[in-house]
Amino acid sequence: MPLHPPSKPYGPHTLIQILADLRDPVNGCPWDREQTFETIAPYTIEEAYEVADAIARKDIADLKSELGDLFLQVIYHSRIAEESGAFTFADVAEAIAAKMVARHPHVYAAAPERDSEAQTSAWEDMKAAERSRAGAQGALDGVALALPALQRAEKIQRRAARVGFDWPDASGPRAKIDEELAECATALAGSNPAEIEAEFGDLLFSVVNWARHCGVDAETALRGATTRFESRFRHVETSAAQPLSELSLEDLDKLWQTAKRGEA
Repeated sequence: MPLHPPSKPYGPHTLIQILADLRDPVNGCPWDREQTFETIAPYTIEEAYEVADAIARKDIADLKSELGDLFLQVIYHSRIAEESGAFTFADVAEAIAAKMVARHPHVYAAAPERDSEAQTSAWEDMKAAERSRAGAQGALDGVALALPALQRAEKIQRRAARVGFDWPDASGPRAKIDEELAECATALAGSNPAEIEAEFGDLLFSVVNWARHCGVDAETALRGATTRFESRFRHVETSAAQPLSELSLEDLDKLWQTAKRGEA
């Protein structure tokens, strides 16, 4: 027998009921019943990126839709947890509300008013204290492995810098890039793929470090560069009178330069 559909108007609690219905062991959806934290996690990451994409495109209508998809992921994980007695969506909401109140004593208590920079520093101090209470043993504990590589590298570097393990200025990481370039060249002269990969990894890590010291978010910078390349390449494709594989490097460069000028 089919379940009764939720009544309108729909609200946050409607989603909670829908997920309970979809996971119902008798009348639910077979696909939804099979899902676990592990199988749903990739969708959660994908939806977060789609939210960021809608923001980058300044598409407010799509942002509303993507935020709904992301919110659904939170409900989904909460439902799976509730079925095992771990926690509920209400517990999730209560925990984050309590955390936000505790991390803003300048708003909810008598702490002195903070500017944005002071709040950022205080926020990191409170997060570090929370990690310590949760059993963290070192400054780098708790940095998610699933973060994009550039973003994780920067977060690791910032954590190390908070305990004094950092260059005093941007000249240090800039010089490190030259050192790593030389080591990449040496590795390439050999025949050890693992060593070559390691040296290129060190080079990329050093570039992220230099960008951080210069106030540049490496993840955002690379995304922008990739988007520009994509736009220029599409222009080259549509502008060429013949297949790109038949053009000389000189002809390709002329089309590329035209595409760059068109961005101005």
